[in-house]
Amino acid sequence: MTIKHQDSQPDSNLSIPAEETRTDRSFDAIADHFEKKVYGGLKGEIRLAVLRRDIFEYSSQMSEALGRPLRILDVGAGLAQIAIELAAQGHSVVINDISANMLEKAKASAEKVDKKLDITWYVCPYQALEEKLAQTEKFDLIMSHALLEWLAEPSAVMDFFDKHLIDGGALSVCFYNPASFDYRNLIMGNFNLLDNTNYKADNKKSLTPNHPVAKEEVESWLKAHDYQTVRSSGLRVFHDYAPLKRGGHNDPDAVIRMELRYSQLEPYKWLGRYLHILAKR
Repeated sequence: MTIKHQDSQPDSNLSIPAEETRTDRSFDAIADHFEKKVYGGLKGEIRLAVLRRDIFEYSSQMSEALGRPLRILDVGAGLAQIAIELAAQGHSVVINDISANMLEKAKASAEKVDKKLDITWYVCPYQALEEKLAQTEKFDLIMSHALLEWLAEPSAVMDFFDKHLIDGGALSVCFYNPASFDYRNLIMGNFNLLDNTNYKADNKKSLTPNHPVAKEEVESWLKAHDYQTVRSSGLRVFHDYAPLKRGGHNDPDAVIRMELRYSQLEPYKWLGRYLHILAKR
């Protein structure tokens, strides 16, 4: 694997702001916690299983139609599992995240797969990619997974996508579903959280965003920027809502199989803790 370029960020960009000021969130200080909490168990396996199915099927079709490997950008990649797997399939991949610690973990994972993967790494806010990518550099597929809900101005990233996605290219956005927060707390009886309109998670370590973006809002952005949804899925449409592990819940393979089955079926998919939309420009 060739590491072509890396930039680090000053510590000031990694600090947690006061609540009244919204800035882009970095998980640099809690990279180990993030890895364990998000991908250390069945929840992470479900998440990756749905994303693999949605993205790999489409990227394979796109690559075949173009007659070449794809040029792929992963913005706010975190641990970058999907991007690394796409690189292992022969595609050229650019991986970006604001957190140096998160990308160090991703690099270690990539090296275990193959030291010669075609991956370029950029440690910086996505806004700084403008200075690093060529002005005319375009990608066939741009991925942005669990990024929107951590941006100070999430809608602004759409202009970045427009600039760096080829005509006919695909955009993969995965984001936290605020409706799932309400529904899960209804099931759990946490009515106090739903009655408290000022409730905010402890963002020093919490992985529950204080400013999630609703499905309808994301869909409005896509429509305004001339994207057409190719497929949409829910991630963890039932797993997180089961307080008692009985029957099939005791079989991880069965849980993943059922999550995959219902992840694209209405109305179940809209209950997913995260939503994935694959759209074509």
